[in-house]
Amino acid sequence: MISQTVEYALRSIVTIAQNSGRSVTAREIAATTRVPAPYLSKLMQLLVRGGLVTAQRGPNGGFQLTRDPATMTLWEVVNALEPFQRITSCPLGLRSHGSQLCPLHSNLDRALGTLEQLFRSMTVADMLAQPGSVTPLCEEVSLVPLSGGILGALQSGYMVSGPISEETPGS
Repeated sequence: MISQTVEYALRSIVTIAQNSGRSVTAREIAATTRVPAPYLSKLMQLLVRGGLVTAQRGPNGGFQLTRDPATMTLWEVVNALEPFQRITSCPLGLRSHGSQLCPLHSNLDRALGTLEQLFRSMTVADMLAQPGSVTPLCEEVSLVPLSGGILGALQSGYMVSGPISEETPGS
């Protein structure tokens, strides 16, 4: 019921929230969320335009949430990218249905309403506070810099568990 774009956005928002207090680079987000870098670039522009994240260029640049994760709902993330379209009239334009939806479209709209209600009630902080040892929506990884730094590590597929870092071990 949600597109890949929305799922990628949710992964990205959660990754930024997990690194609260510092800017998270596009490379870090791409590595953690496994979202292709070119796609992530366009996605992050949409999240900036939607007012959910800020972007800063430069050596200490990256992305940060515009608000506390406890006040940002999943609904806001979904709505910033692909606003839900509730079914209020016959999508087929059948005059015989008048103002009533047929059972199929009525049930589809009810499902959309349930999903909307869930997304409106759940915050990004709720995603981070879920009990268990599994990181929500994405995997935290630490990349071991090879010949090409993070890009080299990504290209080689070499990853280990832990927080994201561009530092060379022992530096």
